[in-house]
Amino acid sequence: MYTVPLQDFIDQMQVTNLTPEIEIDEIEITQTDTNRPALQLADFFDYFDNHRVQIIGQVEFTYMEKIGVERSAEMIEKIMSYRVPCIVFCRDLPVEEKFLEIAKKTGIPILSSDKDTSSFSAEATRWLKVELAPRISIHGVLVDIYGEGVLITGESGIGKSEVALELIHRGHRLVSDDVVEIKKVSDAELIGSAPEITRHFIELRGIGIIDAKTLFGVESVKNNQRIDLVINLEEWNKEQEYDRMGLEEDYIEYLGNKVVCHKIPIRPGRNVAIICESAAVNFRQKKMGYNAARELYNRVTNNLTNS
Repeated sequence: MYTVPLQDFIDQMQVTNLTPEIEIDEIEITQTDTNRPALQLADFFDYFDNHRVQIIGQVEFTYMEKIGVERSAEMIEKIMSYRVPCIVFCRDLPVEEKFLEIAKKTGIPILSSDKDTSSFSAEATRWLKVELAPRISIHGVLVDIYGEGVLITGESGIGKSEVALELIHRGHRLVSDDVVEIKKVSDAELIGSAPEITRHFIELRGIGIIDAKTLFGVESVKNNQRIDLVINLEEWNKEQEYDRMGLEEDYIEYLGNKVVCHKIPIRPGRNVAIICESAAVNFRQKKMGYNAARELYNRVTNNLTNS
């Protein structure tokens, strides 16, 4: 199971820690969703998911004012007894000193945000879904070509890094070379990124390691990118039949998500970088409703019908 340190959450969401005395190094978030503990403040704890970040908004705060500080403090202490990761007060709502004393006693931090409750909850959930997403690492190169995330795969030494270098020269952006970390952020979206230690570096056999960001500028690199298309490079085999029309799509599956995949045979004289670029543009055209292969097929069919 993946976890997010609470300090990372504090830094990302730009919240204020109202209980800095509490040691938070060991506190980790394990759930992507957040919880607004309205029912828990009313002393209903059935099905309470204590692993979620607890968020107090205007509705919960108004209810706490209605039942009084003593009763509210009792319920806050009961919520904290379930060892929740933290409690966040949104909208810069004032926090009673009694709540802070309970937090220090139980070791559960109280945080404060000036953001609207719904906006804060949505942003926290979005960020946590990415950070806690299932993930794998694969051997390949990920490049942003005209906004389309193209994952280039193939056997070691087939020329993936050289293709990436040529694409950078053509104005596209490198996300990762050699190892691509893939996260499943939803049933329809895979996000690829580079391991921190190798980010922006490219290995070129015969030359060594180069830093793409330093050589070509910050506009030539990107930290993460949605994976839209996979191009698998393989040695040319004259015995094998290759798709020449593209009427039917082939797919490859990562973490249960299917991604369109093209097999590109490598032989002398083929400019693979331009092929990858063209594949990305063609893929974008298809998303916009135009399929060149289907258009040609229809023209040929109509011509035969009218003959």
